[in-house]
Amino acid sequence: MARLATAMLVVFGVLTLFVRVGIQLRRTGTTGLIGLRRGAGALDWLSGMLFIGGIAMAVVSLNLVLNDDLDPIDALDVDGLHALGIAFAALGGLGVFAAQLGMGENWRVGVSDEQRTDLVTGGWFSICRNPIYAAMVVGWTGFALMVPTWLGIAAVVVIALALELQVRAVEEPYLVRTHGNEYRAYASRVGRFVPGIGRFH
Repeated sequence: MARLATAMLVVFGVLTLFVRVGIQLRRTGTTGLIGLRRGAGALDWLSGMLFIGGIAMAVVSLNLVLNDDLDPIDALDVDGLHALGIAFAALGGLGVFAAQLGMGENWRVGVSDEQRTDLVTGGWFSICRNPIYAAMVVGWTGFALMVPTWLGIAAVVVIALALELQVRAVEEPYLVRTHGNEYRAYASRVGRFVPGIGRFH
């Protein structure tokens, strides 16, 4: 199962990073990769480090299992959860890519006050405001169920915390600065990660 999880992780990594960057380059002439914004504060750095750390934890967990240096949790290492994990990982990876495509030329990794983009509210973004991040959590949960170790489960928690911090402390303030009442009205209608939950009041 660890080999299948690793193969799926590589496929979705290529799809959601390299293929998506290639599409963005062809459409706009830029990669869409911004990274940390100019003047990034402690919360920007913390969310980024948590996200990278969470991904590293998940990858290390898979490698340790492949090398027989870490055993899956027996109670969770069962066929039914493996099947659920495969489904979650596949849905999460494809969901990330579909939501990325749904942003069109406005797709970015990171925020920049110098690069204004349109506010995307249709398609996946009419269901929740952050469908890419929501799908990421589903996908990483899937990998943790495919190869259930304490490190893989901890990775999902760290990634989810990183995305929550990124959205609340970095992206939402940026979107309010950039789009003002248009974003506030959108956020009052549409949930943050799941429909109806996390709306602005």
